[in-house]
Amino acid sequence: MADPAPRVPGDDTSRLELPCGESLDPHEIDLGMREYSCSCGDRHAVVTDVHPPSRFVPESLVAVLQETVDTADDFDEFGTPHLLGIVMEEFPDEVVVHDASEDGAVGYTLLWVTDFEARRLHVVVVELIVELMEHAISHADDGDAITEFETQMLEFDVESFVDQYRDVRDFESEYDAPV
Repeated sequence: MADPAPRVPGDDTSRLELPCGESLDPHEIDLGMREYSCSCGDRHAVVTDVHPPSRFVPESLVAVLQETVDTADDFDEFGTPHLLGIVMEEFPDEVVVHDASEDGAVGYTLLWVTDFEARRLHVVVVELIVELMEHAISHADDGDAITEFETQMLEFDVESFVDQYRDVRDFESEYDAPV
């Protein structure tokens, strides 16, 4: 019987299969990465659980979501894992997730990689938050609040919001900070 090869802690050679069919080593992902340039020729959005939800929307909206959305899981409050869970529900074949909870070498616990690039993911997340808010307001007993929300949503342009938010956040800089 041959002796097993020695294993160095954190030297996990498992690869994450991407929606495009290529694969990547989760150790290639650093915490500041927002996109992965894949050998398929496309860029894929990268999100880790350490990325705050304010990556996608302002802190004030994150606070409202955390205050109003009850979570029935191991997370203390509504956050990035919930946002990406919603994205996975809508696009199950376009998002993969990697559980790195047993790998202390990466700096994150969960990693999501999408088939679409970071800006498209940003648009999808904002659209899904708007849908979540529309669903919540539809249960309100205040007809004026419903009407006001619907009016505001008619004026809200997701694409413009995402462009402006990404400009303010300066995703190309290592000094990106919440708004």
